[in-house]
Amino acid sequence: MYQAGLVLEGGGMRGVYTAGVLDFLIEKNVLLSSVYGVSAGACHMCSYLSGQKGRARDVSVDYLDNKMYCSARSLILTGDLFNVDVAYNLIPNYLNPFDHQAYHQYQGKAYSVVTNIVTGQPEYLRIRDLKEDMDAIRASASLPLMARNVEIDGKLYLDGGIADPIPIAKSILDGNRKNVVILTKEEGFVRKPTDKLSLALIKARYLKYPKIYELMASRHKSYNETLDYLYRQVENGQAYVIRPKHPSKVGRIEKNKENLLALYRQGYEEAADHYESLMEYLGKESN
Repeated sequence: MYQAGLVLEGGGMRGVYTAGVLDFLIEKNVLLSSVYGVSAGACHMCSYLSGQKGRARDVSVDYLDNKMYCSARSLILTGDLFNVDVAYNLIPNYLNPFDHQAYHQYQGKAYSVVTNIVTGQPEYLRIRDLKEDMDAIRASASLPLMARNVEIDGKLYLDGGIADPIPIAKSILDGNRKNVVILTKEEGFVRKPTDKLSLALIKARYLKYPKIYELMASRHKSYNETLDYLYRQVENGQAYVIRPKHPSKVGRIEKNKENLLALYRQGYEEAADHYESLMEYLGKESN
C-alpha cells in the first residue's frame, strides 16, 4: 500500500471515467492509504477498495433501462432520481454485491465527502463498513433538487460536491504529502456560474437551508479557486492529476450505454498512459 491520498471528484454519470481509472489501478494492485470520494467518486471508491474490477462500470450501465433505477418517475414518486432501494440496497446487496470481506481487509482510511445543509460545511464521514455506512455514500451522491436530504445521526446532508468538490486540501491537512487526484472534467475546464433558473429552484426548495443557495451561487468561484490550488500542489509535488484529455459525450445524467462505455475505456486507457509516471511519483516502496 502506498502512503498517499487518493481524491475522487464527482460528476454524476461522468464518474464512469473514474471507474475506468480505478479498474486499471486495481489491475496493477495500486492501493493508496487514504481515499476521499465525492458523489459518484464515493460510489466508485467502494468497488475500488473491495478490489472488484469491472463492478463500478457494470453498475453504471447495466440498469439504465430499468425505470425503477434512475428515472423521472422515481423522482416524482420518491423524491430521488436514483431510487434509493434499488441503488443502495438491491444492487449492492443482491444484484451486484460488494465483496465485504475484501473491503474489510483494506488497512487504510476511506471517507465519503458530504455537505451539511444547515452549516454549509463539508464533512468527511469514515466508511468502515459498506452496509452500515451506506447512507454516507448515498448522502455524498444526493444531488440538489434530484434527491432527498439524507439524515445521519440527526444531521442532514446532500452532495459533497456542493461544499468540497475536490478535497485535496483536506487530504493534505490529514498529512498526505503525496496525492493522486482523479478529475472528471477535461483539461482546460472552467466552471461557469449556475444558471438563474436552477438557482431560483434551489432557493425555493432549500428555503430553510440558505447555506445551500449560497454555496450553489458561488460554486463556480470556489471550484475554480480549488483548481488553482490543485495546480499549485502539482507544481510543488503534493499532487498528481489524472483527468480526461478531451471532452466526452456523457452528460451528468446519461442514458446512452455506448457513450458511458467509451468514457470508461477512456479512463482505463488514460490511466495506463499515466502508469509509469504515476509509479515514479508514488515511489517504488509501498507497505
